[in-house]
Amino acid sequence: MFAQQEPVSPPQDPYLNDPTLYEGPSLLWSLLESGFMFLYLVFWVWMLVDCLRKDPDRFLWFWVILVFPPFGALIYFFLRWLPTNQVQLPEFARPLLRQRRLNELETAAMQIGNAYQFVRWGDALKDAGVFQKSLAAYQQAIAKEPDNLQALWGAAQVKMKFKDFQEAQSLSQKVLSIDPEYKFGDVSLLYCKTLCELDTPEKAREQLAIHTKRWRQPEALFMLATLEADAGDHQAARKTLQSMLLDINGSPRGIARKFVRWKSKAKRMLRKLPNA
Repeated sequence: MFAQQEPVSPPQDPYLNDPTLYEGPSLLWSLLESGFMFLYLVFWVWMLVDCLRKDPDRFLWFWVILVFPPFGALIYFFLRWLPTNQVQLPEFARPLLRQRRLNELETAAMQIGNAYQFVRWGDALKDAGVFQKSLAAYQQAIAKEPDNLQALWGAAQVKMKFKDFQEAQSLSQKVLSIDPEYKFGDVSLLYCKTLCELDTPEKAREQLAIHTKRWRQPEALFMLATLEADAGDHQAARKTLQSMLLDINGSPRGIARKFVRWKSKAKRMLRKLPNA
C-alpha cells in the first residue's frame, strides 16, 4: 500500500497578516485633515458670499470660485478682497499685490494725465521704495500744478532721501509759504533738518526753537537739545530734554510707545551732559 501523504499547503505570504499594511491614518492626522477641510469650507463660503454681495464683477468671480477649488477662492481673496478692504499685508507678502497696484496707478496717470493721478502714483512708488521713478511722477504733477502741495511735499521727501538738501529745502520752503500748517509740522521739521545740513548751527537752532514752540515733536526737541549741547549751553539742553521726556510720559500709552526710541536717546544724552 502506498503511504498516506499529507497534503502540501501553499507557502504563506509573509505580508498577508501584517496589520501595519492595512491600518488607516492615525487619529491625530484624521483630526488635522478634518479641521483643515472645515476651515477651507468656511473660507470658501465666505469668499463666495462676499463676491455675490459686494463685487461689481460678481458673475465672473462667482464662477472662478465655484469651478476652480481650492485656488479660485484664494485668487479672489488676494486679487479682490484684500485691495477692496484696504488690509495691510505683512511685509513679506506685500510684493504680491504691489506691482499690480503700481501698474494700475501708472495707467491712470498716463491716461487721465492730471496732477492728482501723478501724485497718487508718486506716493505709491515712494512707499514701494522706487524713489527715482517716484520723483519723476511728482515732478510731472508739479509741471501741471506748480502749487500742488502734495506733489511738492512728496518731491521734498525724496530729495531729502537722496541727500539733495538744497532742493529739499527749496521745496519744503515753498510748501510752508503756501500753508505753514501743512502736515502738522512734518514739513517744518524737514526744513529744519535741511538747515542743520546747509546753514550755520545758530540759524538751525533758532528755527528749531520757533518750530518746537508750535510742534512738540520728540525728534525736533532732540535735535534742538543736540545743537544746544554742541554750543556749550548744557543747561538749556538739559531743560529741553527734560521737557521732552515730560511730554512723552504725559501722553497716552499708545502714542508714548511710538516715541520709545527718542525717549531712550534723551535719557542717554542726559547722562552724558555735565552737571550744572
